[in-house]
Amino acid sequence: MQTPYLTKILLYPIKSLDGIEVEQATILSSGALQYDREFAFVDAQNKFVNGKRYPQIHLLRSQFSLEQRLLKIKFPGEHSEQVFNLDEERPALAAVVSDFLGFPVQLQQNTAMGFPDDTDSPGATVISTATLTEVASWFSGISVGEMRRRMRANIEIDGVPGFWEDGLFAASGETVAFQVGDVRFLGINPCQRCVVPMRDSYTGEAYPNFQKIFGQKRQATMPTCVNTAQFNHFYRLSVNTRVPVTEAGKMITLGSSIEICQ
Repeated sequence: MQTPYLTKILLYPIKSLDGIEVEQATILSSGALQYDREFAFVDAQNKFVNGKRYPQIHLLRSQFSLEQRLLKIKFPGEHSEQVFNLDEERPALAAVVSDFLGFPVQLQQNTAMGFPDDTDSPGATVISTATLTEVASWFSGISVGEMRRRMRANIEIDGVPGFWEDGLFAASGETVAFQVGDVRFLGINPCQRCVVPMRDSYTGEAYPNFQKIFGQKRQATMPTCVNTAQFNHFYRLSVNTRVPVTEAGKMITLGSSIEICQ
């Protein structure tokens, strides 16, 4: 059997905008990956302006240069991108996004943890390529790449069968330790999905009955060895993690082997 290995690392520098593939990523003291969800737009009530609440966010296209701290953002109907320095031009960026959305937003930054959905388990989210391939096959017209964009996981594993990552969690309150290269992770639970995967990542258009189809297929394909006690419903995919503080400063790198610790 092929050894499981790290085939993709995806970071999402601004929450709800496009991701970026990188060859390596540094573990922060919080356990999060550096630069992942480092920024987030918030409204006047200090609530996230994200794809869950505002489908029009899907219409924005973004490219990042992490080294130069630059964002290229393209608004629908415009032929060219606008470029902003994420350290020096945040008010200007917030202003153009406010104009697009029709209400005022601000861009907030958190370099310690970013803005994960699960602040108790802010480590990288984990999925396998085979899982994305299988789940994409459940829906007509959705490619593997599009399913990847919808699920927005950080770590993608290859060399394993579909749903292999379901072995990275146990009962509630327990953890499963695994290594990515020399970095130790703790698998916590299967990630509860929101409305975002139901929508086209480019247009925001909803796929009919997505959650119902997903739940039925997920239950039918559940590996027999999986602890289903953590599935109060089957609209769950990818694994949430934590990282021990001893791993802070270490890096995960593409091609690294992955091993479940016994």
